Amino acid sequence: MEGTVINWMGAIAGLILAVVLIFKKVNPVYALFLGAIAGGILGGASIAETVQYVIDGTNSVMGAVVRVLAAGVLAGVLIESGAAERMAETIVDKLGEKKALLSIALATMIITAVGVFITVAIIIVAPIALSVGKKIGISKTALLLALVGGGKAGNIISPNPNTIAVAKGFDVDLAQVMIHGFIPAIAGLIVTVIIANLLVNKGVKIAEGDVVTKEEDSTKVKPSFGRAIVAPVVAILLLAINPIGNILNIELLKSFKVDSMIILPLAGIIGLIAMKQTKNIISFTTSGLNKMTGTAIILIGAGAIAGIISKSDLSATVVDAITAMGISGTFLAPIAGILMAAATASTSTASIVAAGSFGPAILSMGTAPLNAAIMVHTGATVIDHLPHGNFFHVTADSVKMNIKDRMSLIPYESLVGLTMAIVATILYGFIL
Repeated sequence: MEGTVINWMGAIAGLILAVVLIFKKVNPVYALFLGAIAGGILGGASIAETVQYVIDGTNSVMGAVVRVLAAGVLAGVLIESGAAERMAETIVDKLGEKKALLSIALATMIITAVGVFITVAIIIVAPIALSVGKKIGISKTALLLALVGGGKAGNIISPNPNTIAVAKGFDVDLAQVMIHGFIPAIAGLIVTVIIANLLVNKGVKIAEGDVVTKEEDSTKVKPSFGRAIVAPVVAILLLAINPIGNILNIELLKSFKVDSMIILPLAGIIGLIAMKQTKNIISFTTSGLNKMTGTAIILIGAGAIAGIISKSDLSATVVDAITAMGISGTFLAPIAGILMAAATASTSTASIVAAGSFGPAILSMGTAPLNAAIMVHTGATVIDHLPHGNFFHVTADSVKMNIKDRMSLIPYESLVGLTMAIVATILYGFIL
């Protein structure tokens, strides 16, 4: 039985309720569940139908949840071993003070791209950024934009929860999403560095108490750079085998179809062996699991609200509006990502909700699943940093910035995300 088609206004009302509850500091998972239930009932579905739609929605994200939890092994190894920090320090040291903003943005991009969650990557690089910024007179505003912009660029080419979510949502290979996001990511990095350089003398200045001294930062024994990069290199190489095989039409490589659920933990364990840290396997992997658990649970909440929206006529209404305005249907993919990111203030949650709710409509416009995934994904980075999300507050805390000053950075962050979305849309909506 098909069930009741939920009125789009009811679905939107539920989504708005979820956002309001998140603003009121209600746990995001419960806020999303309550919003989903309210949206279903307000949209005309019975309580029984609403519950079933919520369950169907949560079931649809289970594959992504499992992969996110598995990715916790690699994340835990990189963070707890000090490998991620060593990579960041090496990149900043090698590029030097003259290219400080580029080095900070690039370091955050790479740390995020190799599988560290974006907020954690920013927390790791932030003390290094503050130390360099204080020494050569760069404002906090410029530094935080470099951190955030670099993180956003790395996030669309990473095996992180958002990329896993959008790949699963459109049923495409994770590695393909990562590889095809590379050009938009580079565009985002370039725009980040340009804007950050314009802000060097603007905004908040760094105070003495903001900088971590060498003595405070010398407690952790970090691996060498060579050992630190083993885990991410193994992960990237294994993930790239099948896509490279498809590009070069090599049957042996094409037949290598190992899921990221296996590859990411395996790379983490190989990295542990390379760093001679196997004795810490339990503590590192437990830490990684703990870091991913919150995201995995939020994805379940996102699945619930996606279940309601996907059973509504919202996507059809948006399609009708786009058609009436004479806009190409190709723009539905990035628009869906942008709208859901604005609602959820989370790239991962937006990717799940946009793919689940608008996926069929996007594909019906003739957009290939992989192209759709990339455009939705980059669209989700445009305004995923709004104050009702965790990202906004964690990044402010990372450089000890107050809410008012943090708010002033939002337009610049949006420009970075918008650049990546525009480049992705041109490439995968009109050229390729």
